[in-house]
Amino acid sequence: VTENRSDLEDLHLYATPREQRFRRFASLEFEGQLYMTPYDFIQAVTNDEPKRAKKWRSLSKQELNQILMETPPVWKGSSKLFRNLNDKGVISYTEYLFLLCILTKPHAGFRIAFNMFDTDGNEMVDKKEFLVLQEIFRKKNEKRERKGDEEKRAMLRLQLYGYHTSTNSVLKTEGEDPVPRSYWDTLRRSTSQALFSDLAERADDISSLLSDTTLLVHFFGKKGKAELNFEDFYRFMDNLQTEVLEIEFLSYSNGMNTISEEDFAHILLRYTNVENTSSYLENVRCRIPEEKGITFDEFRSFFQFLNNLEDFTIAMQMYNFASRSIGQDEFKRAVYVATGVKLSPHLVNTVFKIFDVDRDDQLSYKEFIGIMKDRLNRGFRGYKPIQRYTTFKSCVRKELYSR
Repeated sequence: VTENRSDLEDLHLYATPREQRFRRFASLEFEGQLYMTPYDFIQAVTNDEPKRAKKWRSLSKQELNQILMETPPVWKGSSKLFRNLNDKGVISYTEYLFLLCILTKPHAGFRIAFNMFDTDGNEMVDKKEFLVLQEIFRKKNEKRERKGDEEKRAMLRLQLYGYHTSTNSVLKTEGEDPVPRSYWDTLRRSTSQALFSDLAERADDISSLLSDTTLLVHFFGKKGKAELNFEDFYRFMDNLQTEVLEIEFLSYSNGMNTISEEDFAHILLRYTNVENTSSYLENVRCRIPEEKGITFDEFRSFFQFLNNLEDFTIAMQMYNFASRSIGQDEFKRAVYVATGVKLSPHLVNTVFKIFDVDRDDQLSYKEFIGIMKDRLNRGFRGYKPIQRYTTFKSCVRKELYSR
């Protein structure tokens, strides 16, 4: 099924940035609803534009059932799950938003939410409870709807959700506090609201309107009767984060065990609103003359830290209130105290060399945090096209080792 170009562009006018991105990368359609494949999802979080022409292939019920039959159970998950499934899977828009949360939020909040819905204390969540949990994360992840033609918005919601509903109607929104709140404060309030509202009762109605997906079968089995424990869910979250980071890392490493410090800077600055990246890259070239390289473990630990950026910001503010400068030791300590992540001295030194623009060996934490928030919201607050060139020294090194 190929949508008429004018209709596609017309609906895009009424879509939020996340809706636009989902529609641009989705490649499947079933009973009027759009879906991503696992391949589409990986492309959406690691590339600027889809590699394939804009087409939505219509799935038959038989084809969908065959795809779901081949879905492995959660205990067989791995950090190559999405790559192994490739086009053999379907991911809904709500699940797309939920997976984005997994990539950008600390695991601790998921543990709290998971336990809140474990009402019988057996440390397991069933399919209905999971759908409620997923809706809460979706509500926080999604922004307020754009105003526009109600008929067009209704068409868009049908295409994204498979049924007519406002994207903000799952939880009550009357009297919302206009004051911005932290992610987990909003989650706490939403969870409390869900537990003491009719949302759980309406979960059966929501479930009856939804088609099974790869994620639901992966978690709850082909009959939907299995229960999910947090240990398996935690492993799924960890594997997904690792898989996406591996893909980004491997796109620069060219088979080596490390990427150059300049490549690391390119990756950090890619999904940001930084207008002129040359000064940051020049810092790396001039101030790290002897390339040591960034290992995957260092790379992964830095992004684990970024997922806890809110807590780190509080620690940094304490240094600011005390009028203390932020050197490398203070930075490393604040990261560990706030997030429990230990960054290597070389990685911390590299970060300082990238972001210490005035070269006083101190970090402007406000500028650093602002840029890293852009990076964390990959693709939605603006992004830089991927640049795959490396320093001459890096190219020579990789060429020598490849022989």
